[in-house]
Amino acid sequence: MRRHRKLLTWTTGSLVVLLVGAVFAGYTMVRHLNGNITQANIRGLLGRQPADLHPQAENILVLGSDTRLGLPGATAADLGTDQSDTMMLIHIPANRQWAEVMSIPRDSWVPIPSCEMGDGQMSSPTQFKINEAYAIGNLHGNHTALGAACSVKTLEQDTGIYIDHFVVMSFIGFEKMVAALGGVEECNPIPLTNPHSGIVLSAGRHWLTPVEALAYVRAREDIGDGSDLERIARQQALMSALTARAKSKLLDPLAIYRFLDAVTSSLAIDSQLGGVTGLYNLERSLRGIPASRIALFTLPTIPRAEVVPSDTANVLWTEPEDNQIFASFRDDVPASSSLFPPAAPQPAAAPQPAAALGRPGKFGVSPSESLGQPGGTPLNLPGRTASQSICVS
Repeated sequence: MRRHRKLLTWTTGSLVVLLVGAVFAGYTMVRHLNGNITQANIRGLLGRQPADLHPQAENILVLGSDTRLGLPGATAADLGTDQSDTMMLIHIPANRQWAEVMSIPRDSWVPIPSCEMGDGQMSSPTQFKINEAYAIGNLHGNHTALGAACSVKTLEQDTGIYIDHFVVMSFIGFEKMVAALGGVEECNPIPLTNPHSGIVLSAGRHWLTPVEALAYVRAREDIGDGSDLERIARQQALMSALTARAKSKLLDPLAIYRFLDAVTSSLAIDSQLGGVTGLYNLERSLRGIPASRIALFTLPTIPRAEVVPSDTANVLWTEPEDNQIFASFRDDVPASSSLFPPAAPQPAAAPQPAAALGRPGKFGVSPSESLGQPGGTPLNLPGRTASQSICVS
C-alpha cells in the first residue's frame, strides 16, 4: 500500500518530512531545526568495535526512550530510570536497492558490558534484558548519549555488527509529533482493550488523539497476548500511519514546520550523522527503494522460561537463526526471504534433530557462516515488507 512506502525513512528520523522541510525552510529554519537536535560523539565510549566489513553500507540503531524528562512532576530519580522501550536496527546496503528493519524485543536477555554512567564511573558487566543498557547509561541523571552508547556497545558486542549511527526519539516527542499533525489514523485487525491506558478500540480504523496514540504504542498488558512482540508490530504500523499523515500535510507549511520542530526537539543522534543535512542526504539515498524491497521483521526468540523456569517475562535469542541474521547484516546481504528472488527447487534436505533448531545461542558468528548471496537459502523469517498492511482492508 502507498501509505506504507516510507516507513523506513520515518524510523531514521522522519527523513521524508525533513526533505519537505528543507524545501520550505531556507537557511534560517534549517539552522533552527539543526539546533533543536541533540548531537553527541560516542565513539570514545564504545571500546573495541567490530570490523566494518562494508563501509558503504550503514547500520542505524533507532531507540524509543521512555524518558520522563519534560513531564510535569518528574523528579531527579525519574530521570535516571530511562529505558529503551523500542529498539530497531536498520540495515541500508551499499547498493541502496533494498533495506531491512529488525526489531529487537526489549525483553531480550543478553550480556551487557561495562559502560560509562552519568557519574563518570563504569558499570559492572552483567546479564539482563537489553533495554537495561540504555538505563545504565542514564543512571545518575538524564544522559541520552551515555544511554545510546551503552546500547550500541551492547548490541555490537553481542552480535558482531558494526553500528554506524544511532537515533533516539522520546515518546514525549512522539506525542508532540502527533499533536502537530492533528492526530493519526490507526487500524487494527482485532479489538484492543487496555484498561490501564484507557485504550478501548473495536476492530477496524480509528482516529487517535496525541494522548491516545502515545498510549497505543506503549500499551502492552491485556492487549492480544500481552507480549512485546505484538506491541512491536503495532508500533511499526502506527509509525507508517504517522508518515502517511505527514505526507498528507505537504502543502501546509505551518503544519510541516510544527511537525519538524516537534521531531527535532525530541531527537538525539550521533554527530557523525551530520544533523539535519545528514538526515536529508540519507533520505535522498533511500528515496528510490520500493516498499516491496523493505523488509520488516522481529528477531526470533524463545521464552527464557525454557531454560530458567522461574523467568516467565524474558526471552532468549536463538540459534542458528539469529546468528545467521547477524552475519547477513555484517556481510551486507538480505536475511529476509521476501527480498530474495525465487530460488530453484532444491532436493529435500535430511531432517535435523529438533534440538538443533530454535535454541539459545552464542552471540555472533564468522562471516563464513552467513546466509550467502541473494538467491541462496534465506531464513523463513516471519515478517512483512513495507508494502503490506497488518490491518484487514
